[in-house]
Amino acid sequence: MPVSFRIFPRRGLVYVRYDGVAQIDETSEAFAAYAQHPDCQPGQKQLVDLTHLTGYDEDYVKLMQVQAQKADVLAQGPVETLMIYHATTDIALRVAHLAKRSWQDVAGMVTVVTQDEAEALSLLGQSERSFSALLEQMA
Repeated sequence: MPVSFRIFPRRGLVYVRYDGVAQIDETSEAFAAYAQHPDCQPGQKQLVDLTHLTGYDEDYVKLMQVQAQKADVLAQGPVETLMIYHATTDIALRVAHLAKRSWQDVAGMVTVVTQDEAEALSLLGQSERSFSALLEQMA
């Protein structure tokens, strides 16, 4: 599956990675699995790594439906959710900004697009300077 996630419950962090072409149905399935996971908690910071993205499904109606499903889980109650989109290519930046715009009117969602891993991790309150270092720490 081109989208995967890993929850780091003690850090209140979820690492999401897209590889290849992002399909909306696969994104929906992965998010449903996350929402059902016992470590899923309101307010978990989300790090979405789009650096390996090569394309995406451009069905914007379906995309908005999936974003609404995500909002039901991520924007619960008084807890804010910080969502960092890490993108370094033109296609990844296009997807990151599209996703960011889809959250702009959702209360409780704070979204940032960054092109630097160290900056993304710093914004999330993590001491590592690279995603690989984060993932190694949590292995």
